[in-house]
Parts: sequence; structure tokens; C-alpha cells
Amino acid sequence: MSQQFVILFVCTGNTCRSPMAEGALRILLDKERPDKFEIISAGTDAAAGFPATMYAIEAAKIWNVDISGHESRPLTAELVDRADLIYGMSASHIKEIRRLGEDAEAKSFLLKSFPNNSPDGEEVEDPIGQPLDRYNETFLEIGECLGKHLPEIVKLIDEKTNAT
Repeated sequence: MSQQFVILFVCTGNTCRSPMAEGALRILLDKERPDKFEIISAGTDAAAGFPATMYAIEAAKIWNVDISGHESRPLTAELVDRADLIYGMSASHIKEIRRLGEDAEAKSFLLKSFPNNSPDGEEVEDPIGQPLDRYNETFLEIGECLGKHLPEIVKLIDEKTNAT
């Protein structure tokens, strides 16, 4: 099993919210725990191989995050099983994550509700089809959540990577 701590972000199409979250957390963790983590993302209704939307790419630049090389992928049971921590953007994402993974309930959270793992709570709204300003707001909303969760994420990484 991988010694790296694997974090999975899940949204619907894997072209907006989850790639932005993936890029934002990578920037935060590269400063805290370089080489001790892997961050991936997927979509509950995603097709494989699509880029992040133009506005998601632009919004991520707020933190100098480059997600221009992102390629979408569908959520699979294998990804759920591989992940140590899973963040969904909405209740429907959490429901699908938990349907796919036997032990997914203990490691899946609504991004805005972490560390409470109830599937009910405030969701990160999908900016698809909205103007760039809405994408910027979504990116900052995601970044704020991740910044707030960072100490707990670092603790979880340390617990796994220092265990052996």
C-alpha cells in the first residue's frame, strides 16, 4: 500500500470544483508536507479526458495554481478504495461515494462540513455556466475551507506516513 496519503475530491463533471480544490490543496500541502501526499479528483457524472473549464483554470490563478493540464475522470470504486480522505462538494456526491466504497462512510465528508461526516450540510455550488466572477467566488470558498481544514489534514497525513 502506498505510503503517501491519498486525498480525493469529487464533484459532478470533474471540470470545475474538484480540479480547483485539487490544485488549491496541492499548493497548501506542498509547503506543509511535500512528497507525503497524492491528490486526485473525479466526477460522479464525468467523462474521461476533458480539460478543466476555461473559467476554472482562470479562477485557480488567484493562488497561482495551474490546472490547465487537468483531465477529467469518472468516479470509480477503485478511486474510493484508494483514497484515505474524500471530499464531496454536495450531498449527492457523498451518496455516490458511499455507494461505491465499503469503508467510504468513515473517510468521506462534505467539504464545508469536515470533520463532521454527515451527508447533510452546506454544499459548494456548481459554477458551471456561470460568469468568471462566480468561479472566482467558488475558488475562494474552496480555498477558505481547505485553509481551515489544513491542520487536521496535516495531522492525518502525519498519522499515516509516520506509522511505519
